[in-house]
Amino acid sequence: MSYQKADDILPGELVEQIQQYVDGATLYIPRKSENRRPWGCDTSFKAELSARNQKILQDWQSGVRVAELAQRYHLSEKHIQRVLRRLKG
Repeated sequence: MSYQKADDILPGELVEQIQQYVDGATLYIPRKSENRRPWGCDTSFKAELSARNQKILQDWQSGVRVAELAQRYHLSEKHIQRVLRRLKG
């Protein structure tokens, strides 16, 4: 997310109105619901997490214990259990 100066994109009258409510504060304006995109659609991060989680499941199915998986993947045991529960279920 990048920040833009309100003075550069909004009419002066509107900036003055907004300043009555949030003078100098940072304001987040969300996208319209029809313009929202799913999480991870702009990067490969979602696919990388999915591949990692599949590897965790394979390792667990081959006998690697949860504590070892937590160390191996630098995650908590609770997180490993959540991954396994989600993928097994």
